[in-house]
Amino acid sequence: MNSPEGTRAAGAAVPPREAAGTPARRLPGVPRQRNRTEPSGDDMRPAPTDTDTGTLAFVESPVQLLNVLEWAHSARAAALTVVVLSPHDPMTRGQLRRMAELARDEGHTVRWEEARGGATAPLRTIGGLTPLLRRARRVVLGDPFSRYVQLLLALTRARDLVVVDDGTATMEFIGQLARGERLVRWHRHGAGRRPRDLLFAPFAATARRRLTPGPEGARRRTVALFSSMPVEVPEGMAVTANDFAWTRGRFGPPRLTRTADIVGTSLVETGVVDTDRYLAAVARLARTHGATRYFAHRRERTGKLHRLATETGLEVVRPDLPLELIARRGPVGRLVLSFPSTVVHTLPLALKGTGVQVAVCDIDPAWLTAHASPRAQGFLDDVTGTARDVQRLPGRPDLTAEPEGRT
Repeated sequence: MNSPEGTRAAGAAVPPREAAGTPARRLPGVPRQRNRTEPSGDDMRPAPTDTDTGTLAFVESPVQLLNVLEWAHSARAAALTVVVLSPHDPMTRGQLRRMAELARDEGHTVRWEEARGGATAPLRTIGGLTPLLRRARRVVLGDPFSRYVQLLLALTRARDLVVVDDGTATMEFIGQLARGERLVRWHRHGAGRRPRDLLFAPFAATARRRLTPGPEGARRRTVALFSSMPVEVPEGMAVTANDFAWTRGRFGPPRLTRTADIVGTSLVETGVVDTDRYLAAVARLARTHGATRYFAHRRERTGKLHRLATETGLEVVRPDLPLELIARRGPVGRLVLSFPSTVVHTLPLALKGTGVQVAVCDIDPAWLTAHASPRAQGFLDDVTGTARDVQRLPGRPDLTAEPEGRT
């Protein structure tokens, strides 16, 4: 596998070395993930053979970059230019480095931008990207809520726009677009508008207009969605289902363990769920279903994870790639337990045919903090209620039920 510091376009930056050692933290006893790259039949489509200099993709998270690779595979798109608008978070940067390696292995050009590296970074980033923006015929983006992406959308002349999945946020994005609302992340509803939001409002409004399909007769641009989420798109927007064919063809099938795994969430970090309630729920799931490992979300705080390991006895693993790839490579539990999150929609697709059962634990309203958005409970219920091929578990414990032993 090529290094992220490998061949790149002139002027393109690379992920700094300081992130290299951060992502693959695990407690002793967790086998290192196997990397299987053999094709698996019908999941493989013809690889691109030329370079599409007219397609420009913007990503800010590992999952967004994964879904750009899935889109390119599904669309049989020629090699494109992926611009990583790097965040500060070390875990996210580390996973992005690994995903950049995979993107380069697929023949794509990756341009790493330190977009948040100081007060002048935005001006340098936008100035450096302006020539690419002017030449691009198609822009692929992973986070329509991002201020950076909204600003770049206001500058580009591209007539074809493609939005790839950013997980459950995609559901809220499509709903707001259909209702003509301003684009606001679901956990910030009701939080009010800060002065910086008002200053940026004209760019956000321009981005929303560009992402809204025009009338049939007056359409001068196309807007498409590539998603594994259950959404009903506005009239005029094309939608393609993401079935994770690239992931299934590139990795696995995984070896299954006899125990269960729990998938972590950042609902505590975003202020939606109370810390004590969350830890108690994780402990109950571990006892009931015989879980031994906890796959931490990249945004979970170290202090919370240390407390979780101490109080539950679970082995905490910090994945170095998006969970869809980690699970597909294996080893993975025969049962994967999650709270409402993107993985309850994506893991059944990535693990199709492996025999792994995915279960989702509902969020009890009593777990929500006083600062949680009024939209929080309804949104989380939608995430679990629309998930396909998953087992649904109640958030409130059944005190009469006998715990299941470890297998």
